[in-house]
Amino acid sequence: MQPHKIVSRAEWIEARKAHLAHEKEFTRTRDRLSEERRALPWVKVDKDYVFDGPAGKLTLADLFKGHNQLVVQHFMFAPDWNEGCKSCSFWADGFERMIPHLAARDTALVAISRAPLEKLSAFKQRMGWTFDWLSSANSDFNYDFAVSFTPDEIKSGAKVYNFGTSGFGVEEAPGISVFYRDEAGSIFHTYSCFARGLDMMNAAYHYLDLTPLGRHEEGLPYPMDWLRLRDQYQPAPVQASCCHS
Repeated sequence: MQPHKIVSRAEWIEARKAHLAHEKEFTRTRDRLSEERRALPWVKVDKDYVFDGPAGKLTLADLFKGHNQLVVQHFMFAPDWNEGCKSCSFWADGFERMIPHLAARDTALVAISRAPLEKLSAFKQRMGWTFDWLSSANSDFNYDFAVSFTPDEIKSGAKVYNFGTSGFGVEEAPGISVFYRDEAGSIFHTYSCFARGLDMMNAAYHYLDLTPLGRHEEGLPYPMDWLRLRDQYQPAPVQASCCHS
């Protein structure tokens, strides 16, 4: 951590107000970006996708649960993995309690992975989650929405991820896709984001961004090397007292 200048409260307020101006500029830019996002063209979904859920087979239309909008969290969990991706779990821990709030704004949220339903259900129970999590094991859904890749695609090094802007070294990748269902029942793909585009969905990262150390990921083999599943963190060591009786 770099040494910081120590100032009076009055000097700090002036510095903070100068930074506030930049924050407000960013907020206005973000509002414009969100407006532009909502104005993007849509693609009609003509393929019949079927997923495995706890109550049986479900179509993409079923996942809306009567709402007009659906957000899909593409959760990395390959069929032969024994547990879900730790990074996707980090995101899932954050959106777990949002479901009723989203529903109040005509929006459903689900997670979808290629692992079989039995594995998803077991991991969901382990993590204490309650959101809907579907298996796309018998569907092309993950491949069609560019979050799962064939061995040949990976081996070739082809740019298959993030709208063809980068390659991906493993078979599963993270992402979010958004869909709209109109009154006639037609479904449209309206938006997807991947890679750093997912950052803004992680509340914990944004809290860390407020702190002096930030995400504190410098010097790690890769940025999220520190991350663990919620039940895998070791207890912090007890600090010895420096006081003497």
